[in-house]
Amino acid sequence: MDKKNYILITGASSGIGKNIAINLSKEYNVILHGRNIEKLFQVKNACCPDNEQVIWQYDLRKIDKLEENLTAFIIENKIDVKYFVHCAGAMKMLPLKMVSLASLNETFAVNVFSAALICRILTQRKINGDFLKSVVFISSNISNFGAKAFSVYASSKGALDSLMRCLAVELAPKVRVNSVLPGGVRTEMTEHLFENTELIERMALAYPLGLGKPEYIMDMVTFLLSEKSSWITGQQFTVDGGRTVNITE
Repeated sequence: MDKKNYILITGASSGIGKNIAINLSKEYNVILHGRNIEKLFQVKNACCPDNEQVIWQYDLRKIDKLEENLTAFIIENKIDVKYFVHCAGAMKMLPLKMVSLASLNETFAVNVFSAALICRILTQRKINGDFLKSVVFISSNISNFGAKAFSVYASSKGALDSLMRCLAVELAPKVRVNSVLPGGVRTEMTEHLFENTELIERMALAYPLGLGKPEYIMDMVTFLLSEKSSWITGQQFTVDGGRTVNITE
């Protein structure tokens, strides 16, 4: 059995990752990663039947077993991973007085540590050959700014972008690594933020182009994976409807 090229999408069971997975399944074989097996099968059923989708169910919070699990998955399924999109994310609004080592460990395990370890696995020749070509991290526009109760989440995304820049240099010219920094996009992870009508109205006024949709992020990811971005690496691409340039009171 010949190996087949795949794109690995973490966090593919919901939100931005789900949207990216379904749309990219039209062009690529896809590895759908997530924790919830029922949701992963729902996403698989929504993917394009013309290409293949395989499910990698794993909890990225279990960081100590990640490399062993992913290595076995790749070898057992005879897969070559050509692209990697890290959409998995953990976000909790925590004021400093409520921050704990446990909350830091969980957030950084999912948002940063897993991304680094997956890249490590995918760049090992004995596991994935020289097949990896492009990596895209889904970060956040808060990576470069500050907000109350977002210290844990924002610092993890800042670390993710720093990881991106270092890997872009280290892995060049074989592998390109970039980040996409979304603004306010309504997904399962952010749904609780949109329950407040006053907050929605305030956010809408702060976004010159209005609030975001998952497909806006998907379009940028598609570009960064394509040959049209072949001379782009180590960059942050903010896709936030103009939020971060709006200083209007």
